[in-house]
Amino acid sequence: MYKDLLIRFILGGAAVMISYLITVMSPWKILAGIFAAFPAVMITAVLMVGIASGSKKAAKIANGSVFGMIGGVVCVATVWTVLQVSGNWALSIVLGLVFWLGSSIIVSTLRDIIKTNRNNSVRVNILADILVKHK
Repeated sequence: MYKDLLIRFILGGAAVMISYLITVMSPWKILAGIFAAFPAVMITAVLMVGIASGSKKAAKIANGSVFGMIGGVVCVATVWTVLQVSGNWALSIVLGLVFWLGSSIIVSTLRDIIKTNRNNSVRVNILADILVKHK
């Protein structure tokens, strides 16, 4: 347990530190925003789960991170919009985080619903084919 926490701390901290150094040392300030979105947590999580539990569980973590990244786009759009409208950075960050979590959960739920409906329609079609053949 402590070894996992130490590795996560080192990898995550190193990614944040490198991102910060790039933003401070780079003459292009747009890199600050690009590296602020660096998926250090996702990389560390996939790496640690892969080491501990294997590739299939690591793939599930990576798959789930897609929903978080979609939420990240919503978060950025929310923060940018609220900053443009109100100029209140604290409100922008809070609303961005709320919309990030909400949109990530909504996208994940919609995917599960679509996947379930697709599987059910395939089962219905197979059952219909079987019934037609046995008439």
